[in-house]
Amino acid sequence: MDKAMAILRRYQEIEFAATEVRLYLDTHPFDQKAQCDFKRLTYQLMMMRPYLERFFGPLTHEYSQENPDRWIEEPWPWELIY
Repeated sequence: MDKAMAILRRYQEIEFAATEVRLYLDTHPFDQKAQCDFKRLTYQLMMMRPYLERFFGPLTHEYSQENPDRWIEEPWPWELIY
């Protein structure tokens, strides 16, 4: 569980950075370095997500790559005990 929680924490850090870069790109759309950083960060998120969804279930209500109905079947986040 500790390894999965560490990966989840890293996912959250990368997701935060991607959000910040995306907001920066709203005002600096031609910054090539920021565009490359955003692509790299979103690729990392895409690669990590399937592992985390297998362990924790869907990370958001929007979709699940493996089983879209699992969102309803699993306990709600506040019902989990870590």
